[in-house]
Amino acid sequence: MNRKDARYTKFALSSEMMETPAIIEKFNFAQAPEAEKAIAKRKKVFFTGEGSSRIFPAKQFIYQAMRGGAKLHAATEGSRQAAEYDLSDFAVFAASNSGKTKEVVLLMRDLKAKGHKALFSLSSFADTPLGQAGTAAYVLSCGKEQAVAATKSVVEQALFYQAILDRVTGANALPATAKKLAAAFQEAMSLPVPPAILKKLAGANTLYWSGRNTGAAEELTLKTNEITRKRSGYLEGTYAVHGIEEVMSANDAVIVIEPFEAEEEKFEEVLVKGVGLTVVAVSARATRFPTIRIPTVEGLDEYVRLAAGWNLLIEIGLALGVNLDKAERARKVGNALAE
Repeated sequence: MNRKDARYTKFALSSEMMETPAIIEKFNFAQAPEAEKAIAKRKKVFFTGEGSSRIFPAKQFIYQAMRGGAKLHAATEGSRQAAEYDLSDFAVFAASNSGKTKEVVLLMRDLKAKGHKALFSLSSFADTPLGQAGTAAYVLSCGKEQAVAATKSVVEQALFYQAILDRVTGANALPATAKKLAAAFQEAMSLPVPPAILKKLAGANTLYWSGRNTGAAEELTLKTNEITRKRSGYLEGTYAVHGIEEVMSANDAVIVIEPFEAEEEKFEEVLVKGVGLTVVAVSARATRFPTIRIPTVEGLDEYVRLAAGWNLLIEIGLALGVNLDKAERARKVGNALAE
């Protein structure tokens, strides 16, 4: 993406993506003391929401907590399934940009009615039904999004959660890295996509994303539908070489986010040689596949990988002549509460 080119800036979607580095750089990393206190006390935190408000923010927190050895039990699930769980010992965090997502609001109301005392919400607006259902309501700084596909809000939600983890664990490392992350995010969004790669991806019947279960590849799978109007699938771990190749075709493509070097040979054997499809890597290092090289920021690489994926999807959408701001069926609020 080029933030000075009208080909991109005429769309709210790409403009909102381009606002994200500034949001990162100016982010307040100490704005949820109530949530920090509750999580530190309970040692258990549960994240819920629907779609983009849960996938990357919640899974990024869980990944970083596990990777860093945090003494926390962190979990996530959609709100309907979460309603079947015993969450009485957890600090519960619910995210919804609108603050009106039906499944999320109803879960929080039910937990509140049962006497739960650690219910926190995150949305783009103040005084929402979701905010009123919790113990403390937090509001994002990014402002309202005009595009159907959530972008800048997803990154701010993830930073909000990770900032809590950073302070609860006593690391307090994030504020010093915000400027570096903002620069790397901008760079990843601005990388030129080689014409040969773009042609293959734009011409694919289905775009599969593969990579760590951190929310980044899965979130990009959802964005593929919203931005390029193509079929997509998320292939966690080695799922890509454990049976799905039976229904893949040479007209499909797999985008691997930071592949494990030990798995590259198998991916090449099964997907490139076996199926005959295109495999593209998004990685900070060279791989055996055509690779889009991205910068790295220790502990924050998933954000950079997400930015590179956004860049790819915008280029594919424009190559296909898609109106990035006008979805035919997708809605900004998947299931709004009617009151």
